[in-house]
Amino acid sequence: MHKFCYALLIVMCFSACDEKAIFHEYKSLPNYWERDSAVVFNIKELDSIEKYNLFITLRNTNDYDYSNLFVISELQFPNGKTISDTLEYEMARPDGSWLGTGFGDLKENKLWYKEAFRFSESGMYQIRLKQAMRRNGSVNAIQQLEGIEDVGIRIEKINEYNGSEE
Repeated sequence: MHKFCYALLIVMCFSACDEKAIFHEYKSLPNYWERDSAVVFNIKELDSIEKYNLFITLRNTNDYDYSNLFVISELQFPNGKTISDTLEYEMARPDGSWLGTGFGDLKENKLWYKEAFRFSESGMYQIRLKQAMRRNGSVNAIQQLEGIEDVGIRIEKINEYNGSEE
């Protein structure tokens, strides 16, 4: 009986954790992220009054050789305006152990992208993500960044009443 209760509790926790996401989509990669290949997400029209937290989600394996990750993001508004950012994320602790969650060889990371963002224009938004990694001391980009399995975008609605996530 106790095993059943624990299993039910775990299932409830995992399902409750994802209730905050109003959009979460992954794109699978062939165990590497090609330098010139953008991962593209089309975001359907969302409430223009609400605020949202946006995250980049990714899954990496032990084949990933770096402790950080550089990403170039482009957020295109329906009217054509584009906001570009170069982002750096920490992927491992100083001792070399992976950040993120998961068991075994696969780790999942939820990385901040935009906080309290408003989709102020009606229509389709597009988010394009590219890896921008280089080896230390090299000016040449890494063409195939190994160890990245999936790249995603997650959007969570913010609860306006207390500023926390729903």
